[in-house]
Amino acid sequence: MSQSLSRRLFAEGIGTALLLATVVGSGIMAETLAGGNIAVALLGNTLATGAMLMVLITMLGPVSGAHFNPVVTLVFAIKRDISVRDSALYVVVQIICAVLGVWLAHAMFDQAIVQSSMKIRSGSGQWLSEGVATFGLVFTILATLKARESFVPVAVGLYITAAYWFTASTSFANPAVTIARSLSDTFAGIRPSDVPAFIAAQVAGSLLALAVAGWFLHSTKDVKA
Repeated sequence: MSQSLSRRLFAEGIGTALLLATVVGSGIMAETLAGGNIAVALLGNTLATGAMLMVLITMLGPVSGAHFNPVVTLVFAIKRDISVRDSALYVVVQIICAVLGVWLAHAMFDQAIVQSSMKIRSGSGQWLSEGVATFGLVFTILATLKARESFVPVAVGLYITAAYWFTASTSFANPAVTIARSLSDTFAGIRPSDVPAFIAAQVAGSLLALAVAGWFLHSTKDVKA
């Protein structure tokens, strides 16, 4: 059944807000409890984020598609699965609610609501990592939709869990997440001046994934096991 635009936007908004509250909140909690062990802190941050993604995509996917990510919305707009108007509204809601999710995390941990990150995330390795992370995320979504649509929540959650560890940037792979995390001077933060390069790499990775998936999935559509 087709969902009204207001319901879809609400789903995108609450999903993105909860995702960012999880990313930032679990980062604060993990850093507090890890006693200076960065690997343990990252593991806690990773597990919480991957688990929350699976939950959010499962429950909100049937309503809005559970994008929670401007580049995912961009890809589906290019594929004409969502209109230009609706995709623009999705992106606006994703960014606003990502920021609200960060502020919610700050409030829960009795931190200053408005912050600006001082955490440097720059350099060719970081930019390449964001391109790779976003390529993998979008390719995972598109390929899993074709192979086994019901498995998308698990596939995305597992992919992000892995990408936190195999990429130097810890896999932001999402412009709304990147913007919002620049407003948190915590474990999950990113310096605002580093945001544009991250977003450029994310857009490039998503478009490359769309092109590769278009060729790969089309070329294998008639192949039988």
